[in-house]
Amino acid sequence: MSGDTQTQLMHSWQCNAAGWTRAVRERRIASRQITDAALLEAIAERAPRRVLDIGCGEGWLCRVLAEQGVDTLGVDACAALVEAARQVSALDYRVCSYADLAAGRGELGRFDLLVANFALLDEALLPLLLGLHALLEPDGHLLIQTVHPWTASGEQGYRDGWRLETFAGFGDGFAAPMPWYFRTLQSWLEVLRAAGFSLCSLREPSDAQGMPRSLLLVMRAAG
Repeated sequence: MSGDTQTQLMHSWQCNAAGWTRAVRERRIASRQITDAALLEAIAERAPRRVLDIGCGEGWLCRVLAEQGVDTLGVDACAALVEAARQVSALDYRVCSYADLAAGRGELGRFDLLVANFALLDEALLPLLLGLHALLEPDGHLLIQTVHPWTASGEQGYRDGWRLETFAGFGDGFAAPMPWYFRTLQSWLEVLRAAGFSLCSLREPSDAQGMPRSLLLVMRAAG
């Protein structure tokens, strides 16, 4: 990611933190009924003891898991979103950039499940993914949910590249568009393999018409 694009991405989240918080808590995003349920099902199958929510946003996942007795920690680079999470819960939420995670800063400990739910938006994911190994227990897993490449490619076609999210249809409170990096399925699998992860399962949560609403990958450290 170029410095300019990185600045735009962070600026977008800072500007849109209140709008995003309302959109999630007021259930304005229809597809999340499908994708949230799929994520929780995949997490439950792993029966984790301790979960790191990477890009936790306003903190919904940590709250749900904590109610189920799971030890959780949420991290996000956007201070405004972390503050929104703290305002409604006494759970552990911390401001932590992906560069910090990649470098092993933060003294977060180890987890048997790392979750990135629509949170990996950067082009240069390899440093972060490599850094995540230090946070995993020996038998731990990495769970990634992202947009489905076959339904989210848009007018620019099925090729890796930057896209622009305007948050149309999410309600008010979104003052700045968000750049994000689109990946093909091949590209996702290649970067994860390069980072030393192997695929345990691949799911495509779909709507009533059979249209995939997300891609859900469960990975573990190779070897």
